[in-house]
Amino acid sequence: MPIGTSRSSDPVGSLGTVARRMAAAAALGGGGLSVLGGSLWGLLVAEAQLARRTIGNAEGDPPPASGWYGHGRPGPALKIALLGDSSAAGYGVEDVEETPGATIASGVAEAADRRVYLHSAAKVGAQTKDLQGQIDQVLPTEPHVAVIFIGANDVTHSVTIKTSVRLLGQAVRRLRDAGVEVVVGTCPDLGTIEPLAPPLKQVARVWSRRLAAAQATCVLEHGGRTVALASILASEFSRLSDLLFGPDRFHPSAAGYHRMASVVLPTVLAALDLAPAEDVPLEYARGEAMLPIDIAVLEAARHPGASVEPVEEERQPSGGRSRFVLLRRRRRQPETDVEAPNEAEGEERDGDGEPDGDLSVSEAPAS
Repeated sequence: MPIGTSRSSDPVGSLGTVARRMAAAAALGGGGLSVLGGSLWGLLVAEAQLARRTIGNAEGDPPPASGWYGHGRPGPALKIALLGDSSAAGYGVEDVEETPGATIASGVAEAADRRVYLHSAAKVGAQTKDLQGQIDQVLPTEPHVAVIFIGANDVTHSVTIKTSVRLLGQAVRRLRDAGVEVVVGTCPDLGTIEPLAPPLKQVARVWSRRLAAAQATCVLEHGGRTVALASILASEFSRLSDLLFGPDRFHPSAAGYHRMASVVLPTVLAALDLAPAEDVPLEYARGEAMLPIDIAVLEAARHPGASVEPVEEERQPSGGRSRFVLLRRRRRQPETDVEAPNEAEGEERDGDGEPDGDLSVSEAPAS
C-alpha cells in the first residue's frame, strides 16, 4: 500500500530504526517477533537496503485533482478537502480520473446529484506533521468534509506512535472546530509491501497496525470517522496484488487507488448525510453495532473497509467507563463514471482562483 515518499527521501531505509525499536519491544515481550538478537538487527538493515534498491525513489507528481465535479448538475455545491500523502494524491497514475480525489468527488456528485468542488492539498511524502499546513490551504474554501489519508510516512521516518497520534488529534480537532466533518483512512498495513522480506515485513506490519489502531481511537475521540485500510491490504491487495499494485510493487496501481477510494466513499457520504436509506439503521446481521471504542477499533481492523463513527452524547450509555462508538460495514456504492475536474464551473471566483467563499457555505448538505 502507498508510502508517500518524496523524491529526496528514503522510502524504506529508515525502517531500520523502526526495526530496532520493534526488536527492543519484542525483547520485553511486547513486539510479537520470534527471532531476537544482534543478528536480527543486521538482517533487518540488510533487508531494508535491498527493498530500498528495488523500490527506488518517487519521481514526478500525480495529476492535480482539484476542481469542479458533477458537470451540469445543480447547486449548491458540496465542498471536499483532500489531505494527506501519496495515497491521497494518487502517486504513480497518469490520468486525473485515476486519482482517489477524482473517484471520491465523482462519487459524491453522483450520489447527491450536486456539483462538487474538491480542493486537494495532499502531497507526496507528507507526514502527519504536515497536516496543519495543508489545513491552512483548504480552510478558506470552507469544506463540508475533509478526507485524510496519512500515517505510512510516519512509520518509514520513525515517528513515534505517540507523536503521530498527537499531531493527528490536533489536525482533526482544528477541522471539527471549524465545522468540518472528518473522515480518516487509517495507516495501511505496510506488511503487504512485496519488496519487504520477512522479518522486516512483520516489523512493518506490527508497527503500522499499531499506529492505525491509535489513529482510529484518536480521531473518534475528536468527533471524526475512520475507515480501516489495513484490512483491505490484508485481503484484497494481497489476493489481487498483480492488479492493485503499481510497477514499483509499493504504491497502488490505478485500480488499487480506485478500490481504496471506493471503500472510503460510503463513509464520506454518511458524513455528508447522504448515506442511502437502507444504510442508515444499524444492521446487526452484518456485524454492525454500538460498541466500546477499544472493541470497535479492533473489530474494524478485522473487516475490510469497516468504518468506526462517533455516537452523539445523548446516546452514550449512562454510567459506562468507556466511550461507545458505531462499528459500520457500509455497502460500497455502485460503480459510476469518474470525471476529470473543471477548473471553473460557471461560478464566481475570488482573486486567488478559488471558489467564492459565499458559494453554498451556509448550505447544509442535502440528505
